[in-house]
Amino acid sequence: MKKALAFALALVLVLGLAACGGETPAAEGGKSGAYLGVMLGTNVMSLDTDLATDGDSFEVIADCIDGLMQMDADGAAVPAIAESYDLSDDGCTYTFHLRDANWSNGAPVTANDFVFAWRRICQNAGEYAYMFDSSVGCVKNADAIIYDGADPATLGVSAPDDKTLVVELEVPVSFFPSLMYFPTFYPINEDFYMGLEDGTYGTSPDTFLSNGAFLLDQYSPGAASFSVKKNEGYWDAARVKLPGISYQVVGSSDNAPIAFKNKTLNVVMISGNQVAAAENDAGLSQNLKVTGAGYMWYLSFSQTERNAQGGMLANANLRLAISNVIDRESLVDNYVMDGSLATYTAVPPQFAASATTGEDFSGDQTRFADYVGLNVAAAQGYLAAAKEELGVDSFTFTMIYGNNEGDEVAKVAQAIKAQVEENLEGVTINLQPMTKAERLDKMQNDNYDIALTRWGPDYADPMTYLGMWITDNSNNYGFWSNADYDQLIADCTTGAYISDYDARWAALYEAEELVMAEAVIAPLYTKANANLISDGVSGIEFHPVALNRVYKNASIG
Repeated sequence: MKKALAFALALVLVLGLAACGGETPAAEGGKSGAYLGVMLGTNVMSLDTDLATDGDSFEVIADCIDGLMQMDADGAAVPAIAESYDLSDDGCTYTFHLRDANWSNGAPVTANDFVFAWRRICQNAGEYAYMFDSSVGCVKNADAIIYDGADPATLGVSAPDDKTLVVELEVPVSFFPSLMYFPTFYPINEDFYMGLEDGTYGTSPDTFLSNGAFLLDQYSPGAASFSVKKNEGYWDAARVKLPGISYQVVGSSDNAPIAFKNKTLNVVMISGNQVAAAENDAGLSQNLKVTGAGYMWYLSFSQTERNAQGGMLANANLRLAISNVIDRESLVDNYVMDGSLATYTAVPPQFAASATTGEDFSGDQTRFADYVGLNVAAAQGYLAAAKEELGVDSFTFTMIYGNNEGDEVAKVAQAIKAQVEENLEGVTINLQPMTKAERLDKMQNDNYDIALTRWGPDYADPMTYLGMWITDNSNNYGFWSNADYDQLIADCTTGAYISDYDARWAALYEAEELVMAEAVIAPLYTKANANLISDGVSGIEFHPVALNRVYKNASIG
């Protein structure tokens, strides 16, 4: 009776959300003209490329705006607004040649739209400005602008004419074209932006311009439901088959299969026991598709004196002790249960392959077995060493985690607490749930002990992870610092290895070993998405890097 009542209440909630949204209904059995109904796990708070920081926001921005390049079905960078490009002999100057394309207000897309947007992001020095700096994109003078307040006009990007964009780099960056499909590098029409009130860009259909496959139809920041519709003026409109997409936030995965069975939504994500239930359900198993989500869940340890009993977690042996009592296989098999992979490397598997050998950078998950794994005896030895070094016999830490980042996250946190306390005498882990936004705020402001957190690859190179642990990097939330590590990363980005691909790859492994040897983080698992997709829906492209879902080739049969 309780289960039936809970089901009924959940169904009412889902139907209520759909009714309040006001969008075109989701497709029912290939119903012509219906929008594709898609589940989002979190609210989209911003469509401003300078402010957006999460995958759901990036997905919606990419629905509506094209950058210089886009992803093909295999994740390779192919032309979008840039019809072609030339690269100088020294690998430091890209000249992009723009195609004829228009913004949704009829204005042509010009090279200056990119110049304006890139300068703005570097000047504002937001969370994703780092993609321009010497740790990633190496755009000329980006560091001086982002970190020292230099004139944004000195950024190495220029527009000799409306159809030509020139980008100057400090050093060659082999993956630079693939950065161009990430929303941080998208254009903004300067005249349109300057005509808006401060802080209003991207907050409504009237304050947002599209040059991409879809137009913003209905939207307000944080809305539970909103929609985009096909952009008939898109330069490649002929290949866009969907009339639109109706997005709906489903905060609890308990409601996802209900919305799917009720045909309120065509694409939902499920987790935990729901995956096994779908596999055993004749009516659902054919609709189940497991895809790599790319991002890795891990524990971040604050190593400053402000936290963790005056900085106790700055002790590497203590961090190693915690990492080596975590049963990662149990986490994915018993709590996450969606095809996610137990992970034992600082760079997760299945997203970065060598250009010379084709081998997955993290294909060997035993590479750092000496430092990470389920080894209780070793963990207890690390703990004994930590107690002696620190002169204390007990530790109490608080682990923070998001209560709106998937139902499995709380279960994983509880399991880690149990594993640590059972196997490490004198170590207590208190749990503190909060919203994802609150968790990020605490991490960014160094106000936590341990955080259960995640990071997704923004581009297909190990540096998207390894760059985080450079001293004083804005994403180095543990405040770890190692001069040898910093030098290795510098050699891989601006120094000795920039022209020798295989030597760079080897140096990245050396850097990763330093991270693992000191347990800067405790990697847990690489996330998979278990999707239910309606019959007749095809062509959605799933990627583990940058943009998890792309709809330009999607259709409803």
